Amino acid sequence: MSHYIEPAEITRQKDFLNRIKEINNNFYVKNGRKPLANTETYGCQQNENDTERIRGMLYEAGYDFCEKAEDADLVIYNTCAVRENAEDRVYGRLGILKHLKESRPELIIGLCGCMVQQEHIVEKIKKIHKHVDLIFGTHALYRLPELLYNTLKERETVIDIENCDGKIFEDMPILRDSSDKAWVSIMYGCNNFCSYCIVPYVRGRERSRAPEKILEEIKELVSDGVTEICLLGQNVNSYGKDLEQDIDFSDLLCMVNDIPGVQRIRFMTSHPKDFGDKLIDTMAACDKVCPQLHLPFQAGNNRVLREMNRGYTKEEYLEKIRRVKEKIPGISLSTDIIVGFPTETNEDFLDTLDVLRKVEFDSVFSFIYSKREGTPAAKLDFVLSEEEIHTNFNKLLEVQNEISKRKNDAYVGKTFTVLVDGVSKNNDEMLSGRTDTSKIVNFKGDAALKGKYVRVKVTEAHTWSLNGELAEEGI
Repeated sequence: MSHYIEPAEITRQKDFLNRIKEINNNFYVKNGRKPLANTETYGCQQNENDTERIRGMLYEAGYDFCEKAEDADLVIYNTCAVRENAEDRVYGRLGILKHLKESRPELIIGLCGCMVQQEHIVEKIKKIHKHVDLIFGTHALYRLPELLYNTLKERETVIDIENCDGKIFEDMPILRDSSDKAWVSIMYGCNNFCSYCIVPYVRGRERSRAPEKILEEIKELVSDGVTEICLLGQNVNSYGKDLEQDIDFSDLLCMVNDIPGVQRIRFMTSHPKDFGDKLIDTMAACDKVCPQLHLPFQAGNNRVLREMNRGYTKEEYLEKIRRVKEKIPGISLSTDIIVGFPTETNEDFLDTLDVLRKVEFDSVFSFIYSKREGTPAAKLDFVLSEEEIHTNFNKLLEVQNEISKRKNDAYVGKTFTVLVDGVSKNNDEMLSGRTDTSKIVNFKGDAALKGKYVRVKVTEAHTWSLNGELAEEGI
């Protein structure tokens, strides 16, 4: 397959990991400690999975990890380009790192990911943030060992933002964030070119991993104790279109469902224009596929959807949701919504609220439109004022919060199987986990239950989470 990085190149990159380890041994280890790396991830689950690969490479190169940049010898931020807010946060962090670099010149600062796959961003960083030592885009992830080695050796800024359609690399180290569940990328890139979205420009064209590689990775994860798998792709419905094998995403789901030891399967993200009956039937038939679906509709007005280049109508979307609910009763639904697309009027926005009320999503990820340089929508003039857009956004939250709370209220008094994630982030006296419908449930229990499936009776509902207690049948 031409979109794969050759094994010889992977071997070459692994050699650079050994060279980095040797440098660090001479500089740090002989002084009684291992070098420390700090990584931060901005953006989507694909970025989180990429950071796991970055951490895997760094671990093989001899690094341990720390929570604070102040304690690190190497800082790498994996950036997002989807919204301006994510970029602003990175710039803010770089400002803080400048002071660290002044007091500790040996500190290595790296930026990678979607944000720095854009040339105008890199030019800005070179001009304003000269303390950044390493910049590499999404297509150069597998070359991190060589790039970091050159940075350590030359002590000069190293940049690799090669503009290409993208490649797939296999067999590089990965260090997972969780021992119980795992992200598994099944494809990369996007061919949809929604008019507001920068992803196809920074992630490249769609390219699918070979099914045998995906299944091999999942089987290895299961042997390590992982029981929940989330299959990742910018549009999983496009999986397999570029492969020689006659296989699509539904076929792959069935293959994963047949792997012993896998207990839960999730996936994201589906695109409505490619979401059809075969996938609905497969979700219903596969007992390990969770009754949960994330299906972004972005806007409810048909004219706005056309100008977004989404490829479906409001009516088509609602019909797909109707079929999903019919085939998979009790399914949990979530979506993405953009408020304030440049040509959206107040009347158009009412169609978005209508979709919310008709579908009754369990949760919604809503955003105010963010202009992205290089996309067609960036050239459009706004119909609404910022004040009107924010008013509509707040109205959306008001409508959805009521729906989410009502959906959660229906869980009270019922008992569900929960995979325990560990101690709750908001209350260290509680455990937290998720149902198969991805509802967060907080309850009291022994921390040793982490990674276990337990039965929890829901006693209280909030808008975004549930409280419960271990049921009598317990584990």
